[in-house]
Amino acid sequence: MTIHVLLADDQALLRGTFRLLIDAQPDMEVVAEASNGHEAVRLARSEQADVVVMDIRMPDVDGIEATRLIGQDENLAGVKVLVLTTFEVDEFILEALRAGASGFLGKGVEPAQLLDAIRLVAADEALLSPAATKKLIARFLAQPSPGGLTDPGRVATLTPREREVMILVATGLSNAEIAERLFVTPVTVKTHANRAMAKLGARDRAQLVVIAYESGLVRAGETRA
Repeated sequence: MTIHVLLADDQALLRGTFRLLIDAQPDMEVVAEASNGHEAVRLARSEQADVVVMDIRMPDVDGIEATRLIGQDENLAGVKVLVLTTFEVDEFILEALRAGASGFLGKGVEPAQLLDAIRLVAADEALLSPAATKKLIARFLAQPSPGGLTDPGRVATLTPREREVMILVATGLSNAEIAERLFVTPVTVKTHANRAMAKLGARDRAQLVVIAYESGLVRAGETRA
């Protein structure tokens, strides 16, 4: 199965570099390029992209608003957004995750890491760079922020196992790692995670992590053995 990638960045040189890298892979291809968020949303619809590699800072409509528009469009429910940022610690990353981004990377990422990230996001199997993602989200969620992703009361509807899986997902573990810890199969873990996402209205695992922090199931700086 070929992963259809849409590149959204206002720097043509960077888009061209990414296109050469991605198109050289046997399992993915660039289906379109956008120079701003408005184009990204339009092309995501028309080109049936699987993954949008989205810059945050763009003219007209920025990457955060474009991610939000994609997340709100029922016809784009299967589209994943991988956010690129100039700095690894970017004040807008949490906003992008809340808007519906599935993960993020710094623009200085190694080529192999970018390709792996696209594959991971497309498969919806795990967050990117789990330890770094957890640390970054924890840093921002440690600060009071209005307008969480979900009504805290919804967390109470989770079964004990769904809650346990959600917490482990939030600590950055993959399905396989969670399965090993709970003595179940990865398929069972994915089923519990999907049910938790459905109950909480989370678009994907990235939002599940944010909700876990916002609801207090996982606290900033907390680690699990």
